[in-house]
Amino acid sequence: MKTVYLILFTCLFTARQAHAQTNVMDTTTRYIKVPAGYLMVLRQGDDVLAQIESLAVREKIPSANFAGMGFVNARFGFFNFDTKEYEPKEFNNVELASMRGSIAWQKGKVSIHAHGVVTDREFKAWGGHMLGATVGTGSVEILVTVHDKTLERKMEDPPGANVLQLSE
Repeated sequence: MKTVYLILFTCLFTARQAHAQTNVMDTTTRYIKVPAGYLMVLRQGDDVLAQIESLAVREKIPSANFAGMGFVNARFGFFNFDTKEYEPKEFNNVELASMRGSIAWQKGKVSIHAHGVVTDREFKAWGGHMLGATVGTGSVEILVTVHDKTLERKMEDPPGANVLQLSE
């Protein structure tokens, strides 16, 4: 009889642990595989570009394009070709009306290039190169469309910027 109780206790404990782990996974999952690639749903406080980079590394994505929308605190930059630097500007508590970008590789590391447009409650819009974004109130949804070829970025002069390479 002791053996039966021991087996029953072990089964109940194992089932409870598995259920607890499943619940933890449900709250931390940030993406799922879909026919085109991956669908990401990021939550408040998530770093948008870091999550995309992490996905590319974990899933060994050779190259991709992505599109997204949601609510963010964003940092855009306008590239000054004279100084070869971005002129940054921050926008907090705004709606990400559109984000488009690409995933490639540069010197063995993920290279993300993204642009976006945000709007405020008066429907004023701003946009530019995305230097960073954190999910604000709500969420950000991103569809990552994966390509079968590995693409690289390389510094080119002119323009003095990283350019996506299409050579085979």
